[in-house]
Amino acid sequence: MRKNDLGKHEQPLPNLRQIRRSCRNELYRTAKRLNTYIPPAQMEEAEALYFRKVTENLLFIAENGNNRKKLADWWEDHVCADIAEMWRVEPDRLARAFRSAFGG
Repeated sequence: MRKNDLGKHEQPLPNLRQIRRSCRNELYRTAKRLNTYIPPAQMEEAEALYFRKVTENLLFIAENGNNRKKLADWWEDHVCADIAEMWRVEPDRLARAFRSAFGG
């Protein structure tokens, strides 16, 4: 699909590199706001999980790319519990840190 085929306010789907970098940056900012040390192995595992979930729901995420609140709600419903268990933090605390880092 060429960029010219899209409507005036539509954006093309992001490529895998953009998705991977966004997932890594969002998790890094979230971990920073937790003020808790996350070992690199757990961070990589969380990045892989988050990346997989984003690619599975790519159409929803692309459609709501400008609605940070909806994306943060999606993250809280689909990703937060798994990463909270992996990082051994409370899901509510992780969700608050993600919203603070993500802006939703």
